[in-house]
Amino acid sequence: MDQPLWTPSPARVRSTRLWDFMQVLNHRHDIHLNDYDSLWRWSNQHSESFWSDLWDYADIKAAFKGKQVLADAHRMPGARWFPDARLNFAQNLLRYRDDRPAIVFNGEDGRRVELSHAELYAEVARVSAGLKALGIQPGDVVAGYMPNIAETIIAMLATTALGGIWTSCSPDFGINGVIDRFGQVKPRVLFTTDGYLYNGKTLDSLDKVASITAAIESIEQTVVVPFVNTAPDLSPLTNASVISDFGDAQAQEVEFVALPFDHPLYVMYSSGTTGVPKCIVHSAGGTLIQHLKELILHTDIGRDDRFFYYTTCGWMMWNWMVSGLATGCTLVLFDGSPFAPRPEVLWDMAEREKITVFGTSAKYLAALEKAGVKPGKSHDLSPLKALLSTGSPLSHESFDYVYRDIKADLQLSSISGGTDIISCFALGSPVLPVWRGELQCPGLGMAVDIFDDNGQSLRQAKGELVCTQPFPSMPIGFWNDPDGQRFHDAYFDSFDNIWAHGDYGEITAHGGVIIHGRSDAVLNPGGVRIGTAEIYRQVEKVDAVVESLCIGQPWQDDVRVVLFVRLREGLLLDDELRQQIRTTIRANTTPRHVPAVIIQVADIPRTISGKIVELAVRKVVLGEAVKNKDALANPEALELYRDLPELQA
Repeated sequence: MDQPLWTPSPARVRSTRLWDFMQVLNHRHDIHLNDYDSLWRWSNQHSESFWSDLWDYADIKAAFKGKQVLADAHRMPGARWFPDARLNFAQNLLRYRDDRPAIVFNGEDGRRVELSHAELYAEVARVSAGLKALGIQPGDVVAGYMPNIAETIIAMLATTALGGIWTSCSPDFGINGVIDRFGQVKPRVLFTTDGYLYNGKTLDSLDKVASITAAIESIEQTVVVPFVNTAPDLSPLTNASVISDFGDAQAQEVEFVALPFDHPLYVMYSSGTTGVPKCIVHSAGGTLIQHLKELILHTDIGRDDRFFYYTTCGWMMWNWMVSGLATGCTLVLFDGSPFAPRPEVLWDMAEREKITVFGTSAKYLAALEKAGVKPGKSHDLSPLKALLSTGSPLSHESFDYVYRDIKADLQLSSISGGTDIISCFALGSPVLPVWRGELQCPGLGMAVDIFDDNGQSLRQAKGELVCTQPFPSMPIGFWNDPDGQRFHDAYFDSFDNIWAHGDYGEITAHGGVIIHGRSDAVLNPGGVRIGTAEIYRQVEKVDAVVESLCIGQPWQDDVRVVLFVRLREGLLLDDELRQQIRTTIRANTTPRHVPAVIIQVADIPRTISGKIVELAVRKVVLGEAVKNKDALANPEALELYRDLPELQA
């Protein structure tokens, strides 16, 4: 395709905050930036100026900024941003105290709760006073085992206002999955609900919470938010109270503790499908300035926006979305199944709440198209200006679907980064066109490149996605990794002083980015590297296929491609359908992409955040142990891949 799917009008470009920021830089530095590419290059060539100017433009609230922007600038890891600064993360998210809506919660059961910025501030003041009374101090860990509701945000802000460290899992995590995570970081307080709703079912949480608190001795207090019952039975728990009895109702002001830029803010977790999850520690200042850059400049979010992301509290997109409060926008939350009671439920909400920025996963968009849903024809989406997608590469066909069946005049931003950096390496830009199958651009201040195995930069060729310069949202490190060796091995072992992210991608002729899948899942038939996303994009064109997963299987001194497909209900994989799949793949890729074996399965295993687990399936096929099945939403699906006759020598 030689034409973009969407191009912003000149008027729209000049109305964006990114364009405004560019003019600020031009005036301040007497330069002449006039497009995204020149801005991106300048942001990396003058990295310290860029991040300092961004601090000012985003109006970061701090007790002290300091003059030095970057210390130990040439060390990765080891570079330190704004080493003299003192700030508080929660203070920046609670900067507004007016009557405009801050949070609007929508539940699967139809309930709706709205909090103004003033009401949010008051609730944080009350809960934070309760945490202070328990002796929570900077560096103490507070955990949430919570659905995506307003009280989760309140608990996080109350914790981080005092300098505490917040960590969270969604309530669909199993007991062992929670213990594997929280047990490593030893929280003092646990926030939870009595249960949650999903796909029309009410699910109890308190029995699981009782087992979790019994296993994690560090938990001194459990705070329960009534969610499925107005008066939950807390008798299975020790040292527990409902949230209405917790805190100080007389507290009027939030105490914000000013702390260093690199003070720990969040502990995030790797998926843990190949072992105990890594505990990734992110800084308050790095998270704040990176999120503000991505929300204000790349997504063009401001006070008048209504911002929604379909996420759970166990996925980094929750943390990313919540930072939107610092822009003064309204956060729209949803908890429950995105297909219950019908596939249009999120679009009903988008219309009702006048959502301007709608975030979701690539999997959701593909499923929506397969279900025949056409929101643009059935709903008034006139306020919608941007649609964000992440979690896995967005197929070319999903790009077509969005512009055909959701909205033609729309910034579609496929974004990619991860829990590791709690942000993005490549994402959208409101001043750039959208090209089919491409992420619009590398992020500002992110020196993104593609390397071959020898560390040489590639252009318009596939290789390892790397970042060649320090960036503020690089993690502080891993929990319980005193010498930093595990952290170094995870990201800096491949190339000296270079962050290697573990994605297999390319930079396009348009300056965009394509992610072809995870590097550790890359197939290698005949010595040719193939990203799994290249195959998925073709398979999804076959109407009979709902979703697929492929692995490489060692075979006769080589590797063969094995494709698993889940078909529409009632369909069976026969020779004709196998041939259709192979023909579709061959016609749009190369003969090496064509799977040697295609097998029908009833389910595709996924993490709780919705990512397919190719490595876990490969381990099962090879007869190896999968160490941490509690990281999976449907661990029973792995048994479908064991001892398959089609895969025996």
